[in-house]
Amino acid sequence: MNQKTKIAIIMGSKSDLPIMQDAADVLKELGVAYEITVVSAHRTPDRLFDYAKAAAGRGLKVIIAGAGGAAHLPGMVASLTHLPVIGVPIKSSNSIDGWDSVLSILQMPNGIPVATVALNAAKNAGILAAQILSVGDETLVQNLIQYKNNLAQKVEEAAAEMKADGFPCDF
Repeated sequence: MNQKTKIAIIMGSKSDLPIMQDAADVLKELGVAYEITVVSAHRTPDRLFDYAKAAAGRGLKVIIAGAGGAAHLPGMVASLTHLPVIGVPIKSSNSIDGWDSVLSILQMPNGIPVATVALNAAKNAGILAAQILSVGDETLVQNLIQYKNNLAQKVEEAAAEMKADGFPCDF
């Protein structure tokens, strides 16, 4: 992208990419520059520390961190940087229906906040990251408004289609 990268998307394993790609896709649609990589809290702790500590100095503004299982990545990143961190709990192959990931990311101690989206909801993490950035970017505000207007339009079209197909509704 032609603008400076503002958002980092990191994941504990490349197997998380099919979920985390949703964040990348929505950021691209909104015109937000991002980078995406693997940073494992457990297998590469030095990489995690280096990445998190250097993030702000490299111009990043928000970090989206996805992890499954014990899901320590978002919290560890949040402990190492002042940047906002959005955690994406991922239902992985070693997960307890995703609850272990949700609770590991959600239950952070006071002083180390991690915004947490729903299980596998990387798209929402991308939207939230863009909303955080939009505070100082009127173009991004307009892109977000258009995105949400498009969502509303799809609902209106679906409702009209159902009515045309004979489903009863007086509204």
